[in-house]
Amino acid sequence: MLKSVGRFVVGVCMAGLAALGCESSGGGGSAGPTPGAKPKLAYITNGVAPFWTIAEKGVIDGAKEHNAEVSVVMPSDVNDQMQRVEDLLIRGVDGIAISPIDAENQVPLLNKAAAKTKLITQDSDAPKSERIVYIGIDNYVAGRMAGQLVKEAIPGGGKVAIFVGRLEGDNARKRRQGVLDELLDRADTSAGSDPLNDELKGAKYTIVGTRTDQIDAAKAKSNAEDMMSAHPDLVGLIGLNAYHTPALLEALKQSGKMGSIQVVGFDEQDATLRAIQDGEVIGTVVQNPYMYGKESVRVLAALVRGDDSVVPPNKFISLPARQIRKANLAEFWADLKQKSAKPE
Repeated sequence: MLKSVGRFVVGVCMAGLAALGCESSGGGGSAGPTPGAKPKLAYITNGVAPFWTIAEKGVIDGAKEHNAEVSVVMPSDVNDQMQRVEDLLIRGVDGIAISPIDAENQVPLLNKAAAKTKLITQDSDAPKSERIVYIGIDNYVAGRMAGQLVKEAIPGGGKVAIFVGRLEGDNARKRRQGVLDELLDRADTSAGSDPLNDELKGAKYTIVGTRTDQIDAAKAKSNAEDMMSAHPDLVGLIGLNAYHTPALLEALKQSGKMGSIQVVGFDEQDATLRAIQDGEVIGTVVQNPYMYGKESVRVLAALVRGDDSVVPPNKFISLPARQIRKANLAEFWADLKQKSAKPE
């Protein structure tokens, strides 16, 4: 299980989380911080991962630029995340940026938060909630981008399997639908969700099933092994979370199937980027966690100060996903290393 972590950065009071209540909150319908005071904000992740370390760097830089005090909270699971939100509301906070773990079932809590503070979502949306704006990629489009990489890696088609941590999040569900629609040459089904275990056949590609692992890399590896055993003619493994590509590659290496089965994944773990460099993986679809953090602070600080112009009419601030291949790997990796440096 992931270890629960809470980090506090950029001028947070010495008392830690309780210090968020040392001045009156500016959330909901309140007047916000007193003139000249720094807005007190919270950035809540959906877990603990290198991805969020990059986002934390963006939070730090954003807090300095926009004169805000920001806590970075990394919960271990959905229950921990919900408790962290409750704690923040009790202690008082001017704004919250959250990546909901289970958006559908967290709507009541998110609406409670929205009534008391400035609430936005980042990384993963909760469109049925009363959040003010969502900052992130279009996960459905990103899923189609991953499907395009599959087509490049396996132009002849064949059987592929999909692996995902959990599908409760809006981001994972839409990514999966994007992959399915791209490989099956379908129109947009982003509002729906195909059954996990159904075999879905298209003109060239057959998705034999989707396996979940609850954000457990070891389980992802064993799921891949099970899929390869059940489908000896499998030609592709598609991972929708950052840890999947390394886990799937390890399963291939141990089974002696490197080269005969292709892997396509998401995000930018070092093992994934090394695999692209070494020619083991054609590419990956990446987000921009640094800007998730920085933009969240910019938007929340503006909202707390009464500037609603930062929210576009569609309530979506797009930070487009990118496909990273060998051709653009060096530049991307150099920038990533800079942004992954340990926060001061």
